[in-house]
Amino acid sequence: MSNRLFQGIIHQMKDAIDRTIGVVDSTGTIVCCSDLSRIGENGVADMKDVLMSADVKVIGGKTYLAIGTNNHPDSAIFVDGNDESAASFARLISISLGGIKQYYDVKFDRSNFVKNVILDNILPGDIYLKTRELGFNNEVSRCALLIRTAERSEISVSESIQALFPDKNKDFVININETDIALVKEVRSGNDIKDLEKLARSIADSLHTEYYINAVIGIGTIVNTIKDLPRSFKESQIALEVGKVFDTEKTIVTYENLGIARLIYQLPTTLCEMFLKEIFKKGSIVGLDHETLFTIQKFFENNLNVSETSRKLFVHRNTLVYRLEKIKKLTGLDLREFDDAIVFKVALMVKKYLDAKPVKY
Repeated sequence: MSNRLFQGIIHQMKDAIDRTIGVVDSTGTIVCCSDLSRIGENGVADMKDVLMSADVKVIGGKTYLAIGTNNHPDSAIFVDGNDESAASFARLISISLGGIKQYYDVKFDRSNFVKNVILDNILPGDIYLKTRELGFNNEVSRCALLIRTAERSEISVSESIQALFPDKNKDFVININETDIALVKEVRSGNDIKDLEKLARSIADSLHTEYYINAVIGIGTIVNTIKDLPRSFKESQIALEVGKVFDTEKTIVTYENLGIARLIYQLPTTLCEMFLKEIFKKGSIVGLDHETLFTIQKFFENNLNVSETSRKLFVHRNTLVYRLEKIKKLTGLDLREFDDAIVFKVALMVKKYLDAKPVKY
């Protein structure tokens, strides 16, 4: 990261400084240079002497100076020439690049810190120590969003998302794996989950419109302390997995809105199988044909209202009643009764859950 930043700055400086300038790493290899053809050359053999010196060092007709003011610099600036102008240039460039390096090192450390926090790779007792060390604000609310792309892409999705959140001290875009990217978003006072859903929708739309990338986004709950971020991130993972089972058409899934699906997802599969066997003693749910299942779905969507459901299905009311009686005969459950309807609804969701063979976090 530093080399790429340094090269950009040196490229801008080359017109203002009438001599070749560049950066060498701890091995003495030129890693950035105003003369691109020299990148990769060995600039100086004894880098230890250069890096340990507090002032400029002249070696082989070039002026060297370690970058930054920390105790263990790992690179140095060089300027062609051994005159006072070369020394002045070296000091100015070292200060400039040192400031940039410090800023981006802190930013990278913060991103790495947040990544370790959400992945539970840091002890709870070390979190507050690290927040003070990095000057990390622990008093704001945050939420974890998990952005999952449907397929690999040559386009850097993380950089595309990062461009949408330029304030890198507040919002953190973190690569989890080849398809998953976490966004730890600072949540302003007064904002809620609905605002985060709108934000997630804008991210998904942007990826699809600009890069033709399809993505689904899981949203965890809003947490008030950084030590609770792992919970929010796990919730965003669960939201995606539960959504994949129960809400296959949704691209934005919120943990808070999973409802009973969240409870079913957390049950052991053996318990779910036992539940289905106990409920359908008279017959199996597998014995219901597609038309019957579609009728049941519409009946639930219309709040167990026979007249409204028959109208939506374009069938006579008596036809619907006949179908409901058939279901009662097969399963022993009368869907016109609220308690039976609840049991049947849960049973359908449990069956769907078992068929999906979900991956648990």
